[in-house]
Amino acid sequence: MKVRTRFAPSPTGFIHLGNIRSALYPWAFARSQGGTFILRIEDTDQERSSQEAVDVILEGMRWLGLDPDEGPFYQMQRMDRYREAVRDMQDKGLVYPCYMSVADLDALRERQMANKEKPRYDGTWRPEPGKQLPPVPEGVKPVLRFKNPVGGVVAWDDKVKGRIEIGNDELDDLVIARPDGTPTYNFCVVVDDIDMRITHVIRGDDHVNNTPRQINIFRALGYEPPVFAHLPTVLNEQGEKMSKRNGAKAVTAWRDEGFLAEGVVNYLARLGWSHGDDEIFSREQFLQWFNLDHLGKSAAQFDDAKLRWVNAQHMKAAADEVLAPMVAAHFKARGITPDERLPRICGLLKDRCDTTIALADWCERFYKPVQVSAEERAKHITEGVRPAVSMLAKMLESVAWDKAAITECIKEVLRATGLKMPQLAMPVRLLVLGTTQTPSLDAVLALSDRETVVARLQDA
Repeated sequence: MKVRTRFAPSPTGFIHLGNIRSALYPWAFARSQGGTFILRIEDTDQERSSQEAVDVILEGMRWLGLDPDEGPFYQMQRMDRYREAVRDMQDKGLVYPCYMSVADLDALRERQMANKEKPRYDGTWRPEPGKQLPPVPEGVKPVLRFKNPVGGVVAWDDKVKGRIEIGNDELDDLVIARPDGTPTYNFCVVVDDIDMRITHVIRGDDHVNNTPRQINIFRALGYEPPVFAHLPTVLNEQGEKMSKRNGAKAVTAWRDEGFLAEGVVNYLARLGWSHGDDEIFSREQFLQWFNLDHLGKSAAQFDDAKLRWVNAQHMKAAADEVLAPMVAAHFKARGITPDERLPRICGLLKDRCDTTIALADWCERFYKPVQVSAEERAKHITEGVRPAVSMLAKMLESVAWDKAAITECIKEVLRATGLKMPQLAMPVRLLVLGTTQTPSLDAVLALSDRETVVARLQDA
């Protein structure tokens, strides 16, 4: 059977890295198996769902390259299908009306807890052979409850947690339709997974308690349930469950802060899955290696420093022509106009940056006036070094403007003045780029504008 996976977020808050990992793994599994990845928006909670949250889901997945093969499908647009499925279950005698009020349910739960029993619906309105049901109260619209199997166990071999067995007597009869006829979450999920022919459900372990109920509904409708893999929680740096309430940022915020999609995908992949000791890998390698057998069983903890390190490795490996448009986008927001030098400048500076914003900060020095403090000037541009700087400025006025020729000028100045390289390089760097720490001086000068360099050195 062809693999079909799905990501089914609820747009009730901005999707963060912990959420998007539950999209990455089913996407990767479908891609690695030549299968189909489906996006389903579970927007039945109309009070809390928002179009803005949907937009962040779609935008975040697009940025990370987790494009669905089918969808997005919206549950609110499938209500007629769910109501049809409810009627089908009624016709088959799989559900029954329950007239117990919310107040009666609350009172029942209080009695059960007082008796140290598990709070659960007691089957008052479940029809059984020879059972006398209470009189139907006037003016009360019932909920519909699913006839959960009595006795035995519901079991599945979870691809992360192993064998899980739950006694059916631990499960009460689930409400599948509210008094107004609106279907409930657990029922809609099963209908969707059947209609979309889902073969593997890869989702967070906060859904484990829903799984036995959903399996019983699958089987009542005559379908075998999909394979389940319940992923451990992603914790924030404080060891709490990652959530918006606990300070988690929307996925798109990482893009806006200058992270590469490839770096984030690499980091997220390792946040609950491993391939030996491999830390840095391409998207192609990830898809080649990924399977469900190496998913971690323990909660993974987010580490900002580790994410930045992984992103820095992908920055180093990225083509200069890929980084330049990203830096140019940051420049646009700063009112800076780049030129044809930008890709080469990115190539010179990318090794020392962990985000494209950091790279833009460095590249900016080639396009904006440099501010050198009086303290820095006094420290590095001394009377002993000033003649050498002036000599270099004079030589650079007419030399061929390439790295090799500039290197020879620097060497000639060092020979003539007896200075060591750091004694000359630090003040030149400071005057040209406003910092004493840069890549190779000859490379920096070759990528700078000749007139600007000469004018700044003459200012010594």
